[in-house]
Amino acid sequence: MDSKIAGLRKEYMQNTLDEKSVHPNPIAQFRKWFDEAINSHIEEVNAMTLATVDSAGRPSARIVLLKGIDERGFSFFTNYTSRKAKELEGNPHVALVFFWKILERQVRITGIVSNLPVSESDEYFHSRPEGSQIGAWVSPQSQVISSREELENNFVEKSSAFKGKEIPRPEFWGGYVIVPNNIEFWQGRESRLHDRIRYRRQAGEWITERLAP
Repeated sequence: MDSKIAGLRKEYMQNTLDEKSVHPNPIAQFRKWFDEAINSHIEEVNAMTLATVDSAGRPSARIVLLKGIDERGFSFFTNYTSRKAKELEGNPHVALVFFWKILERQVRITGIVSNLPVSESDEYFHSRPEGSQIGAWVSPQSQVISSREELENNFVEKSSAFKGKEIPRPEFWGGYVIVPNNIEFWQGRESRLHDRIRYRRQAGEWITERLAP
């Protein structure tokens, strides 16, 4: 065992979390924590780990950016031909994790993913910086390419082609919404006796319960 790694530890002592004081709606509770994370000046507070599973049951995970929260769930955007998109098409069950170290907080979410309406993908796409819009056209996400130069040359060509024009959203790029069935809020506590409050959807209602750390 590497003693340097094994000896890494930290006591969590900032806050508490009680099932009697949380909001009965987990989306509202998430918004509360998300706003507190923004006010704590955490960089890329919307960064989340998205875990998917392929057709052979092998998991994969990556960081994506949350771009919307509403009563449906949690939204993000990506290339529909990417590895993650192909895995989502084959198995819509996903998991999300947010970790806000400064606040000693973690949120874990499981749910079912579906495509956002075309109108919402269009609206978000056209709100992006021009470079990001062109980048969506240029990158064959998750595919093998010959070199960095291939990407850069494609970017120059597309930039020229779209100069002075509105850039259309590629049909192969758009949004997803994850409709949650479980949302767990984790608050670090002293001596590893962390607070864990889980919301579990049952018959259309949210059940709130405490989990052992």
